[in-house]
Amino acid sequence: MSTAASLHQSRKRRNGVMMTLCVAAAGIGLVWLALILGALLYKGLSGVSLSVFTEMTPPPGDAGGLLNAIYGSIVMTIIGIIVGTPIGVLAGTYMAEYGRFSKLTTVVRFINDILLSAPSIIIGLFVYELMVRPMGHFSAIAGAVALAILVIPVVVRTTEDMLNLVPNALREAGTAIGAPRWVVIRSVAYRAALSGIVTGILLAIARISGETAPLLFTALNNQFWSSNLNAPMASLPVTIFQFALSPYEEWQQLAWTGALIITLTVLALSIFARSLTGRREDK
Repeated sequence: MSTAASLHQSRKRRNGVMMTLCVAAAGIGLVWLALILGALLYKGLSGVSLSVFTEMTPPPGDAGGLLNAIYGSIVMTIIGIIVGTPIGVLAGTYMAEYGRFSKLTTVVRFINDILLSAPSIIIGLFVYELMVRPMGHFSAIAGAVALAILVIPVVVRTTEDMLNLVPNALREAGTAIGAPRWVVIRSVAYRAALSGIVTGILLAIARISGETAPLLFTALNNQFWSSNLNAPMASLPVTIFQFALSPYEEWQQLAWTGALIITLTVLALSIFARSLTGRREDK
């Protein structure tokens, strides 16, 4: 009994030490997060005004807004999602429904994992060599393609995981009434996994909305309003990067405000995605 009691006490002490270390690590991370968000709110909110959303990026030393940068970010993000989402959903569907145990699926999953962890600047360099150099100029369409490549692995992984969670009994029930396989996937598997797939798409939007490096090599930037997809286009992350490095106080203030806008947008998307996941678990 004494040996068992001493062993229990030893395990209890080790558990207490590890719990203390975990809580301390979590506390340190939360402190830095609070400091970052506090500085962002303090410096960003002071520059929020109607002109930020109605005026173009200003020349050095003048007041202005971020309208063209916000517009460019929205356009390139929407195009990236429109291009990347169908590819990701179809690839994830094949991996989960048709080739779950095939060698091709293993290879695709391995490559997809590499793309998930690859630095985004590599994607920007790839699209630069693929599109920008042959075209001879930067363009918004090249930036959208770079963002679409970043979207694909996120949607592939989420779609595959969500479809794998759908019980096979549901598929068997659809097959038993004579429905073709593609009908079972569309009407049964997709409906059961819809909230999870939508969550993956929202997370992909949250990821690409703040990407700077790929756009530096593809869309570059534009101080003026431009709706031409075959020309350089402003984007909020690149504008923040350039304005934050400038010596002008007006530009620095716009950089803080733009960073606050991106942070709040990503936060809202993340909360919405979490709410969808919570609804799915409740069901």
